[in-house]
Amino acid sequence: MSSRMDFYFFIGSTYCYLSVTRAEALAAQAGVELVWRPFSVRTLMREQNNIPFAGKPVKMKYMWRDLERRAARFGVPFDGVPPYPIDPGELANHVATLAAGEGWCREFTQAAYRKWFLEKRDPGEAANLREILTALGRDAEQCIARASDESVRQRYSAATERARQLGVFGSPTFAVGEEIFWGDDRLDDALAWCRAH
Repeated sequence: MSSRMDFYFFIGSTYCYLSVTRAEALAAQAGVELVWRPFSVRTLMREQNNIPFAGKPVKMKYMWRDLERRAARFGVPFDGVPPYPIDPGELANHVATLAAGEGWCREFTQAAYRKWFLEKRDPGEAANLREILTALGRDAEQCIARASDESVRQRYSAATERARQLGVFGSPTFAVGEEIFWGDDRLDDALAWCRAH
């Protein structure tokens, strides 16, 4: 791989479903190393008074339909609207942070999104999280305990701070150095920029 691109994502971000499903393969085709970086977009959005869908039923209806259309375009499974919002304690994101440090972030995050979008179950709920981890061959109780450790929370906060410094305001965001590309619909642009620079 000649280039690398950071993939800032939040399990709980709707459009991230598309990127989580597609980005790794597209990056590999482009010869780009994709670095998975879970962060708390919820924290940044609150700071920025950026609440896109809460209390906005017309915009939310559009978002789900748009996501359904894009999923169909890219051959990504979509079987109706999943529960939303999810993971109020951001536990799934803490597990993703643990996984990112150990090299199994992509597998975990894709499984978490399948649980959410296809099984219609919150991957941040302990029982669902245990199922995901067990299916991945992980010790579920140990992973959840370790993900709740202060060191993992500090790494999650550090990733959020880095996103803040970059000017990130939404998820997914792709970063090539200081250049940021927000949204699944900017994935191709981000990869092209990465290859060119």
